[in-house]
Amino acid sequence: MREITINSPEEKKLRAEVAARKDAEGMRMERFLEMPDLSRTPGSPIAELVRRILASPYFKDLDVIQTPEIVPADVSFDLFDFPPDHPARSRSDTYYVNDEYILRTHTTVMWYYYLMDEGVKERIKNNEPVGSFSFGKVYRRDEIDRRHMNIFHQIDGWYLAPKAVKTIGQKELEESLAAIAKAVFGPDVKYRLNKDTFPYTDPSLEMEVEIGGKWVEVVGCGVVKGSVLKKLGVDPENYTGWAFGFGLERLAIVSMDLPDIRLLWSSDPRVTRQLKLGQKFVEVSKYPPITRDISFIVDKSFVPNDYFDLIRDIGGDLVEEVTLLDKYENEAKFGSGKLSYTYRIVYRGADRTLKTEEVEPLQEKVIEETRKQFRAQVR
Repeated sequence: MREITINSPEEKKLRAEVAARKDAEGMRMERFLEMPDLSRTPGSPIAELVRRILASPYFKDLDVIQTPEIVPADVSFDLFDFPPDHPARSRSDTYYVNDEYILRTHTTVMWYYYLMDEGVKERIKNNEPVGSFSFGKVYRRDEIDRRHMNIFHQIDGWYLAPKAVKTIGQKELEESLAAIAKAVFGPDVKYRLNKDTFPYTDPSLEMEVEIGGKWVEVVGCGVVKGSVLKKLGVDPENYTGWAFGFGLERLAIVSMDLPDIRLLWSSDPRVTRQLKLGQKFVEVSKYPPITRDISFIVDKSFVPNDYFDLIRDIGGDLVEEVTLLDKYENEAKFGSGKLSYTYRIVYRGADRTLKTEEVEPLQEKVIEETRKQFRAQVR
């Protein structure tokens, strides 16, 4: 198993530019980039998931590649057959550093970097199989609740073989998914496969595993599309391959029955000593929530995911959930092109009881920035 690290001068330059920015979006992205990579943090269940998968004998011939976290948008979307109207291209779903570069939205982008490696090029020239893993942080604008954060971790793996060695099809997909299930959940795991759809694989499957009597979707997989291979400089008439990718938090939450994704980032020893895969988490205490509502009128151009980012910027990990209570339009009352929103913000400490006096300044800041950043009329 060879380890490859991509050193990107462009990423270093862009990181410096982000660090120098003083606007809310720039400071937000800098904070995200500085957060630890749990897939490489000793003792984290996210890192343990990666270790188990990489240790599977089925994947022994795959390399490991570490890629930039700031990547070109065209590489992320165009090369992987994302249609022009795909939601992932939207600035309401993806963090754009500038018009050309984004914070990595998927670790699948490693295909591009892996095939640029001189050693890999030589192996393809010699008509040999190639393949690799990539894992780490990815970034997407998202809602706020106990199961979602805008920074999470993914792992991707793929394997390409010349047809003289093997033609990849449904059988190989099923074998790779079975290897993942057994590596993570043990040899006796029950799993099932269903058809699915991904932009860069066809056919595609998703796997569910049975945990606690319930079927839970955990991983997607597919045969790499010939059109994508061609864009990446690989002859689809000669090479075929399988690929998989999935979020690691989901597996960790399912494995430990975690009530809140924020616990994976906790430094509280009462929490960290329980973060063991396969061990049911016992809440150290059910700290009471503090809820605050906010109502405001804004233009129809308002994007909820942008607002969730603002709330997370201010409240950080003290924000457990943001729920839309009400949304309506009343031209006679608010004017043309205006909408009324009401959100409920739930503040709750993951490891302590919050006090009203520490929540109130946060809520006041939310109100102030709602007016300022979204030109909202707070009611």
